[in-house]
Amino acid sequence: MEGRASEKKAHAVCLPYPAQGHITPMLNVANLLHARGFHVTFVNSEYNHARLVRTRGAAAVAGSRGFRFATIPDSLPAASDDDVTQDIPSLCKSTTETCLGPFRRLLAQLNAAASTGESDHPPVTCVVSDLIMGFSMDAAKELGLPYVQLWTASAISYLAYYHYRLLIDRGIAPLKDLRQLTDGYLDTPVEDLPGLRNMRLRDFPSFIRTTDPDEFMVGYVIKETGRTAGASAVILNSFGDLEGEAVEAMEALLVNVKVYTVGPLNLVVPRETSSISRLSLWKEQEECLEWLHGKEHASVVYVNFGSIVVMTSEQLVEFAWGLANSGRQFMWIIRPDLVRGDAAMLPKEFLAETAGRGLMASWCPQQEVLSHPAVGVFLTHSGWNSALESVCGGVPVISWPFFADQQTNCRYQCNEWGIGMEIDTNVQRDAVTSLITELMDGEGGKKMRKKAQEWREKAILAAMPHGPSQRNFDELVRDVLLAKN
Repeated sequence: MEGRASEKKAHAVCLPYPAQGHITPMLNVANLLHARGFHVTFVNSEYNHARLVRTRGAAAVAGSRGFRFATIPDSLPAASDDDVTQDIPSLCKSTTETCLGPFRRLLAQLNAAASTGESDHPPVTCVVSDLIMGFSMDAAKELGLPYVQLWTASAISYLAYYHYRLLIDRGIAPLKDLRQLTDGYLDTPVEDLPGLRNMRLRDFPSFIRTTDPDEFMVGYVIKETGRTAGASAVILNSFGDLEGEAVEAMEALLVNVKVYTVGPLNLVVPRETSSISRLSLWKEQEECLEWLHGKEHASVVYVNFGSIVVMTSEQLVEFAWGLANSGRQFMWIIRPDLVRGDAAMLPKEFLAETAGRGLMASWCPQQEVLSHPAVGVFLTHSGWNSALESVCGGVPVISWPFFADQQTNCRYQCNEWGIGMEIDTNVQRDAVTSLITELMDGEGGKKMRKKAQEWREKAILAAMPHGPSQRNFDELVRDVLLAKN
């Protein structure tokens, strides 16, 4: 009886792109599926699996009843420091070229173990893949399985990547020479793009800023966004009030592929109810939350540039003195690999100046930090997870976008959603201080804080039980993932 019951149960294989910002939302999707009765196999790269074991212990990837972990190789050489994010273009190239075979074999092994009774899990019934792990579509289709893609970034950034084609067709890209990076050319308006508003060339994901007509990352994202039309459906970590116009434009491009907004996933899936609560590739320092307790309302500047951003030592110093000169209390997350090619060393004078009002840590539970009432401003790179978590916390942002989709998110935060101010790439301490002061004390800051609170309320309504994001996920399960069972 147990075997026959197991055969009828749905089994989703969840495949994230192997970077922290992609693993987190995919884990949330996996938890939602598990809560709805699916058996889940969550597939990490061997490199990240080893990092998780070192950081959190073997229990982190031990799984639970009906939720197991598996691995495939990414085929990159081992990094000299195993606690750093791998080079993104190299990782994109390697996964595209080498991971289909291992993923195909993994599906075969799971099905073989189910059919012989060697495992208590049922045969695989569907695949939920990160959109930029699109090679997995072939493996799913060979088995006739529903194949759903999770786009872990914003809907606006999907459109911006997709419209790389138009930039090339219109002769706007690639750049004619490197002088166009600094001579004002990036401010060229780009109009008539369905689903996008008030865009300039500089607001498109940064890979397009190249003089090379054969730039790998440009071709890569054109290919990955293009083959989405072959998916059974697309999941977005977003919500209709925030990105409804862009979602409609996505569906118009994809024709017969429905796009489901199921976010913000960090609200839809409360951590305390999750089967597997978190998969952080860095050790989180819980004392960050303790430090915030007792601080005055909206009095702390929280600084975190995410899991991939790197900067120069000079930029680090400018941010440091900008924080020091603001006179504000601050919490600054400084990854060991934050500074390009060097250790992140802060001047002794800065440490003396800010003693008692600053906390530096290597990683923290960001969702909880941004939800803490003591946090008043978020100095961020505007990665999509961070952007959504700032919305959920009702915290306005100072945005320093680094690469990829961060420029697009920053544009919308500052110009469409009314919750942020941008700082120049060539960061200067006086600008950091000025923006902190404006957001903390100025009239513009008050308006942005009010707007951020309004967006927070809309996010909560979207994610609540029986709200649109929960209903959308139920519809996805019913009409797509279980359609062939």
